[in-house]
Amino acid sequence: MSKKSQYIPVNILPKGTNRGIMMLRKYFDGYPDNENVSRPHRDDGYTFILQEKGITHIEIDFKIYSIQAPAIIYLHPSQVHRLITFEKAKLSTWIIKEENLHPAYLTILNDLMPTSALTLSDKTLSIFLQMASLSFILYTEPEENLYHAALTDSINSLAALISSLYQAQSSLNENHNRFHLVARAFSKELERSYKTVKRPAIYADLLNISISYLNECVKTATGQSLSKNIQQRVILEAKRLLYHSDKSVKEIANELGYDDYSYFVRLFVKVTGSKPLYFRNKNRE
Repeated sequence: MSKKSQYIPVNILPKGTNRGIMMLRKYFDGYPDNENVSRPHRDDGYTFILQEKGITHIEIDFKIYSIQAPAIIYLHPSQVHRLITFEKAKLSTWIIKEENLHPAYLTILNDLMPTSALTLSDKTLSIFLQMASLSFILYTEPEENLYHAALTDSINSLAALISSLYQAQSSLNENHNRFHLVARAFSKELERSYKTVKRPAIYADLLNISISYLNECVKTATGQSLSKNIQQRVILEAKRLLYHSDKSVKEIANELGYDDYSYFVRLFVKVTGSKPLYFRNKNRE
């Protein structure tokens, strides 16, 4: 077994990228030719993958997805992922650091995480292809300040379009239901606080609503109770750390806010059906 680091690897934008913006448009078939993307990692920015042709197989937080063209997917910087293989795939990829995104779009993108791939109509794909072509022309002129400003504007137009597509899908699914709005607010608070706050009542207090109403909203929106949502978010992070680091189970428990090591192990077994070390060994085989 190869030695793991104490942290999940983060792929930093390579030298030569345009001041916090990276673009790639390329044909792939077979396995990835870069170890940095085939190993589980996070990206140092907000990632957008436009599937122009073919299929891309990708693992995101221990789930495998097959993205078939025409489609687009957005990945938040906190999401751990790896590219598995390609089937005659043509991709346009953008990775954008936070400072290059408009604050309004950044807020929306943070609220959207996590996402699944969106299938595109021919008309929407055509718009994306035009945006990709323009952005790539601007991207290849990194020394020109004027071009960089135009590239940033183009990238933000991309972020706006993707955000609107995801929001439209969300609105269709939720019908602007009050329950879903409350559940979304809870999800944002959970992402900020899951390491330190485990009690449902505290989340209700933070959102200024009763615990019974919050539980009703979350269960209606997600199909699972408030407590289960909290547990699953904690266990997702535990899985990430078990797989991607050599931290002991006790260290992971402490990092996730559990002083009682035995309780953490019981919780992990309850949610996943296996002990932490069994999960680590099985997934590293």
